[in-house]
Amino acid sequence: MYSDAQLLQRFRFSRYTIQNILLPMIFVNNDRRNNRGLPVPPIMQLCIALRFLLQEHIKICGDLLQISQATVCRIVVKVAELISHNVYNHIRFPEDLNRIKNEFYRIGRFLGVIGCIDGTHIPVKNPGGQNGEVYRNRKGWMSLNVQAVVAPDYKIYDIIIRWPGSAHDSRIFNNSTLKMKLDNGQLRGKILGDSAYAQSFYLFTPVPEPHTPSEERYNRAHILTRNVVERGFGIWKQRFRCLNKKMNHKIRNAQHIICATAILHNIAITQQERFVPDPNFVEVAIQQGQVAHQLRGNAIRAAFIERHFN
Repeated sequence: MYSDAQLLQRFRFSRYTIQNILLPMIFVNNDRRNNRGLPVPPIMQLCIALRFLLQEHIKICGDLLQISQATVCRIVVKVAELISHNVYNHIRFPEDLNRIKNEFYRIGRFLGVIGCIDGTHIPVKNPGGQNGEVYRNRKGWMSLNVQAVVAPDYKIYDIIIRWPGSAHDSRIFNNSTLKMKLDNGQLRGKILGDSAYAQSFYLFTPVPEPHTPSEERYNRAHILTRNVVERGFGIWKQRFRCLNKKMNHKIRNAQHIICATAILHNIAITQQERFVPDPNFVEVAIQQGQVAHQLRGNAIRAAFIERHFN
């Protein structure tokens, strides 16, 4: 039995969170057995999965509890899948968007923002087959291009994990439910993105070459506010180090693992679990080509700058 301090150190979650929030997620339809055919208790399965997600090697996870690596791998995948079934309970926009707009405004004085969007690449093994090469990104390694919208407190409000590394950020967004909700007014507010996205009525991007003081003020506010997505990705990937190394799992299983870490990331923030980010952590960025600038989008941005940054 671990002490409260040991639990927090080893698993990054408090005893309360583990017992009352995480364990109920995996308790249903869960009967993993070890290499001797004996059932592995759900609490042990959860602890094994957490250690792996925190970048504990599968062999070490198994040795600690005298469980084979194959069993550990099956447990990790199963627990991740069970946690990912709770995605809509933990990854969503809040109902009170005005509160979110106010929180973002306090960061950079950018009006009406409800989230900041970007893509981040998670390394995966080459799935092989006829379509294997679509997972090769611009840096030349295999990945999933995961798109997420990040909140002012670094929670993830929206996540898309199904696209291969070769997919452009703008393509992922243009085919998303998020865009549909913004188009039909189900979500009302502005999303801030970089130049990989097209400027529109609700998605605001930087001015490519600012020529006026107003445009420079707009860009400064945009950069300051949108920094939350980069910092949010950094905290997420530092908390769950498995996201930084190649996942030797099938693509579908890797997607479950990524989704589970995003859910756990949000739970950790909600429960105020103590975590100190590494200031020297640097995420490998993969530059996307700029999208073609559209006259209508440029006019929308220019009018917004005229009203709010003059």
